[in-house]
Amino acid sequence: MTFFRSKKYSSLADLVRACQAGDARAQTAFYERYKSRLLGLCLRYAKTKAEAEDIFQDGFIKVFKNINDLRNVEVIDAWVKSVVIRTAINYYHRTTKEQQLHSNLEDFQREIDSGDYGKIITQIDMNVLLNVINTLPDGYRMIINLHLIDGYTHAEIGEMLSISDSTSRSQFLRGRNLLMKKLQEKGITQYEIF
Repeated sequence: MTFFRSKKYSSLADLVRACQAGDARAQTAFYERYKSRLLGLCLRYAKTKAEAEDIFQDGFIKVFKNINDLRNVEVIDAWVKSVVIRTAINYYHRTTKEQQLHSNLEDFQREIDSGDYGKIITQIDMNVLLNVINTLPDGYRMIINLHLIDGYTHAEIGEMLSISDSTSRSQFLRGRNLLMKKLQEKGITQYEIF
């Protein structure tokens, strides 16, 4: 892997140990290793690019603050992703949870058959899907991202957001229906194959 060409950091484990020792060069290399991937993750949870950058920065502050607690270097990728996702959730709690979690559902005229959902989602280009998800109200967007994109269970989502798993399921179903409606407004239906 070209990332580890430096003799100083011949492996990810060496890089993590150097970060744990407070080596500024290692921290810069570590930051750059995750920057594009995790900034993209933050964009899914934020309303704007500036918010995503704030979440990313806050997440990395937490990563470097707690990196000495990490004992198993093999789980570093999952650990860093988890820290950044939890930072996004905390940001969400601080700024928008009360405003949008229970947004008005009057514009839902019909429920979309749940069988359509799986067919459409599996056929959509991921960028199109993420762009449409980003237009959802904050509460729905958060739960759709956690469940659909990041693979968390409703019980895990409930714990992270301090809601019951049934509330997570309910918000997911409502968010899913709104997502399906928005996709259909864009002309994306179950019959299209991408």
